[in-house]
Amino acid sequence: MKDSQILSAFHDLPGRAAEAGTAPVLVFDACHVGVVLRAVLFVEGVIGAGAMFGAVSPVDWLWRMAFLSAAALPGTLAWLIVACSLKNVLARLRPRVQYVCGVVLGAAAGVFGCALVTVGDLLQGAVPWVASAVTGALLAAALVTALVLRAKGRMPADTAAQLAELQARIRPHFLFNTLNSAIALVREDPARAEAILEDLSDLFRHALAARTESVTLADEISLARRYLAIEQVRFGDRLQVEWSLDPRAGGARVPPLLLQPLVENAVKHGVEPSPQGAQVKISTQRRGGTVVIKVTNTVPAGQGRGGHGVAQANVRDRLRLLHDVQAQFQTVLQNGIYQVRMEVPA
Repeated sequence: MKDSQILSAFHDLPGRAAEAGTAPVLVFDACHVGVVLRAVLFVEGVIGAGAMFGAVSPVDWLWRMAFLSAAALPGTLAWLIVACSLKNVLARLRPRVQYVCGVVLGAAAGVFGCALVTVGDLLQGAVPWVASAVTGALLAAALVTALVLRAKGRMPADTAAQLAELQARIRPHFLFNTLNSAIALVREDPARAEAILEDLSDLFRHALAARTESVTLADEISLARRYLAIEQVRFGDRLQVEWSLDPRAGGARVPPLLLQPLVENAVKHGVEPSPQGAQVKISTQRRGGTVVIKVTNTVPAGQGRGGHGVAQANVRDRLRLLHDVQAQFQTVLQNGIYQVRMEVPA
C-alpha cells in the first residue's frame, strides 16, 4: 500500500507513601522549544507595552523597543539555558527552593542584559543595575509560575488520558473474541492458542501497569505487533498487515500506548466492516532530528459511521503534553485510504 503521498495492584506501606509524597521533584522545566518560544514572546510583549510609556511617536516606540530588546532577549535566553542546564540539580531541591532559584536566576539574567547594553555604550547616565535585577526577577517569577501551572495542569490530563485508554483498551467484545479464538484453537493448534493468550496477557499488563511519562517507539511497535497477531487469528486473510520500519527511529520517546489505539481503530473501521478485509500499514522513518510515524489503512467499505474520536484525541493530547510544539498529529481520508501521521523528536 502506497501511503507516502497522503501526508508527507499493590498499595505502598504508609511509611513509604509519606516518603514518596515529600520526595523533591522538578516544579518547572525550561527544556522545551515551546517554552522558549512562549518565554521570548512573553518578554517581548512586556517590554513592548513598557516601551509605550514615554514614547512620543511610533518611531520613538520602535527605538525604545529595540533598545529594551537588546537587554531583555539575551537575558531571557541566558535564563532559559541556565535553568535547563541545571534541571537535574534543581530537581534535587525542595519546591520552594526551586522557586527561589528561578527568581534569583532571573535577577542575574536582568543584570547580565544590563551589562551587555552597558558594554555597548547604549546607556547614558547612571546604569540601572537594581532596576534591571528587579525586572528580571519579576519576569522570571511570572515564567516560573506559568511553568508550574502547566506542569500541574498536566497531571489531571494524564489521569484522564489513562482512564480513556483503559475504556478503549479493555473492551468486552475484544476480550471475548480473543478468548473464543483461543478456545477454538486449543485442540487444533495448542501452541498458537498459547501464543494468543500470551499476547493478550501482555496487552493487559501494559494497559494496567503503572504509567511512565514516555516509552520508546520500539516498545510501542512490539505492543502493536502483539495486538495485530491476536486480530490476525480472528480475521485471517481479511487482515493484511504491512510493516515499514526504520531501525533508527526506534529510540524516539513517545507516550505509552500510543500506537495500539490507532492500530485498533484501523482494524475496527477498515477491516471489520469490509467482507473482503483491508490493509493496515505501520511505518516509521527518521528524517534528521524528527521521526515520522504513520498508521494507514484502506477503507473498502467506505468511510462509514464515524466514531467519537476519543482514541485519536487522547493520543494527540498526550503527544502535545510530552513534546509540546515539537509534536505533530494529522489525519486524512483520501482515495479510500485513511492515515494518521505523527511527528516526534528523534
